[in-house]
Amino acid sequence: MRTKTIKKNKINVITLGCSKNVYDSEVLMGQLKASGKEVVHEQEGNVVVINTCGFINNAKEESVNTILEYMQKKEEGEVDKVFVTGCLSERYKPDLEKEIPNVDQYFGTTELPGLLKALGADYKHELIGERLTTTPKNYAYLKIAEGCDRPCSFCAIPLMRGKHKSTPIEELVIEAEKLAANGVKELILIAQDLTYYGLDIYKKRNLAELLENLVKVEGIEWIRLHYAFPTGFPMDVLDVMKREPKVCNYLDIPLQHISDAILKSMRRGTTEAKTTKLLQDFRAKVPEMTIRTTLIVGYPGETQEDFELLRDWVKAMRFERLGCFTYSHEENTHAYNLEDDVPEDVKMERVNEIMEIQSQISWELNQEKIGKEFKVVIDRKEGNYFVGRTEFDSPDVDNEVLIDASTTYLKTGEFAKIKVIEAEDFDLYGEVVS
Repeated sequence: MRTKTIKKNKINVITLGCSKNVYDSEVLMGQLKASGKEVVHEQEGNVVVINTCGFINNAKEESVNTILEYMQKKEEGEVDKVFVTGCLSERYKPDLEKEIPNVDQYFGTTELPGLLKALGADYKHELIGERLTTTPKNYAYLKIAEGCDRPCSFCAIPLMRGKHKSTPIEELVIEAEKLAANGVKELILIAQDLTYYGLDIYKKRNLAELLENLVKVEGIEWIRLHYAFPTGFPMDVLDVMKREPKVCNYLDIPLQHISDAILKSMRRGTTEAKTTKLLQDFRAKVPEMTIRTTLIVGYPGETQEDFELLRDWVKAMRFERLGCFTYSHEENTHAYNLEDDVPEDVKMERVNEIMEIQSQISWELNQEKIGKEFKVVIDRKEGNYFVGRTEFDSPDVDNEVLIDASTTYLKTGEFAKIKVIEAEDFDLYGEVVS
C-alpha cells in the first residue's frame, strides 16, 4: 500500500506548448504564491499541474505522454496529486476523463479560479501583472489578448481559446511596469492575433496606441511583436516601429501559404497578390525590418503545382526568418471535412525542401552582417560561449550570437555592442566592441 508524503505540499507546474501557455502558467504560479503556496516550475513537487497543448498531433501526443508519465509517478507514490489544465484539457476533457480517469481533476483554459480552488488557493481579482516569470530574467511574454475570431479552416485554437478578447491598455501598462521593476528589459507581445487588438473594446485596431503607451515604461528597452495576421494589418504600427527605437524592427506574421486555391480553402481572406503587396509595403515603410513567417505544406488538395508556387515565392521573398510545418488534420476544424490526401512522406519532403531553401537564404543574409556592429542582449552562458540576440531575433526560434567566453566576460541580461566576425546559416559569432 502506498503512503502519502508527509511534507508540505509543493506545487510543480509543468508547461507544454506555446508562449501563450508559458504566460498562463506564470499567472497561475503568481496566484498560487499570493495565496502563500509553495510553487515551482518543472522541478520536484508532490502536487503536479500539467498545462497542456492541444494544437496539433505532435503537441497532443507530448501532452498525453506527460500525463501518463505523472500518473505512473502517482501510482508509485512519487507524487500525491496530478491536475491537468490547458488546451488539450479544454478540447478533449470528456475523452481524457474516460481514458485517464486517475487524474485528480481536469480544467479548461478559462477555469483558473476552479483550478486554484482545487489547489487550496483563492483567485485574487486584484492581481494585475503579478506573475512568476519562468523565462530568463531579461525578457518576458506579455499576452495582450486571448482567443481568436478568425475562421482559418485548419486551426483548432478558437475551439480551445474562445473568441478574441483584448486586455485594456491600462492593465497592460501596469503589467509591463511590474515586469520592468523585476528587471525585464524586453517585452514580447503575444496573442492569437495581434492585428485584431482593440477591435472589441476600442472599436478600432489599436495596437499602435498600445505600443505608444508601452514605450513610456521605464526600464523596457525592446518591444517585440509576435503573431500578427496579414488581413487588416494596421499600418500605423509601422509608423510607431519606425519612430520608436524601443519597438524592435521585427514582425512575426504567419502567412501559411501563397497559392490562391489553398489560401481560399484555408479561409485566410487574402490572395497571393495582396500578401505580396503587404510585404512590399512593409519593406518600403521599414526597410530594416526582419520578417518572420511560418508556412504549412501538405494541406488537403495541395498539388505539386501549388507547392512549387510556394517554393518559388519563398525564394523570391527572401524572408529573414521562416519556419515550415506539415499539415495536421484536426477534428472539428473546417478542413477536417476535406480529405487529408497528401501522403506524410510527401509532406516531409516539401518541408525539407522549403527549409533547405531558407537555410541558404539565411546564410546569405548572415554573410552580409560580417563586420557590422549590433546591440545584443545576453540571454545565457552555454559551454564556452555567451549566447545573445540582436533586435532581429526572438528567443528559441531565431538566430543567436555567440561570443567566446574565454576571452570576454558578459553579464546575463545585459546589453553589449557586438561586432560580427563570422556567420553560419543560423548563427553569428561576434566579439565585444570596446
